[in-house]
Amino acid sequence: MPSVTRTILVTGASSGIGRAIAKLLLNQGHSVLGMSRDSRRFAVEHPLFTPIKLDLANLDEIEPFCRRLQNDFPQLDAVVFAAGYGRFGHLEQFSFQQIERLMTVNFTGQVYMTKALLAKLKQKPHCNLIYIGSEAALKGSRNGSIYCASKFALRGFTQALRDECGKSGVRVSLVNPGMVNTAFFETLQFNPGQQPEQALQADDVADAVNYILNANPNCAVDEINLSPLNKVIEFKK
Repeated sequence: MPSVTRTILVTGASSGIGRAIAKLLLNQGHSVLGMSRDSRRFAVEHPLFTPIKLDLANLDEIEPFCRRLQNDFPQLDAVVFAAGYGRFGHLEQFSFQQIERLMTVNFTGQVYMTKALLAKLKQKPHCNLIYIGSEAALKGSRNGSIYCASKFALRGFTQALRDECGKSGVRVSLVNPGMVNTAFFETLQFNPGQQPEQALQADDVADAVNYILNANPNCAVDEINLSPLNKVIEFKK
């Protein structure tokens, strides 16, 4: 258990990477505010867990939500942005509404939330903002034009924000995992290979987040890239 316990907001806490992060932090004695579109999906019975409902696609709700959150939990000093989803295909296969929603959830909503929380977080002597990116932020790929764009945007945002926050106690970090064996792929036409070396596990990403949170306060972990030992993509029939 860490020597200093934190109050940490985890977005996308109802499943996948977000859930793994929330569970690890709870096991270490941190207070976790678990945010998701449907807070009933992760209604874990734990004295340190508080489920919170918010859909990042609803941009008008983010600023008042964050104001209430910081009033109710003034000790909040870390945020892990794990919410997001994937949609793939040629650009022509996307509707305009699908483009807007994907960019909103994976990028714009996270920027709104950061903007709404940042002023008070900068007043903390020590704070972490950790964003879960993707290997799609490192290289564009066919059928990934919009998803890659959302992750490239997030990467550029974190790089600039890190510089803006350099004179405060806010440390900005980005974790870029390759394919992770989670429900992320349930609605997609492909998934990672099924052998252990062909996909990351959600706990691998949680461990990277844990490393960042527990790093020396004077050490800023800018970016971590994670990959399975052997990258294999299987297409569904």
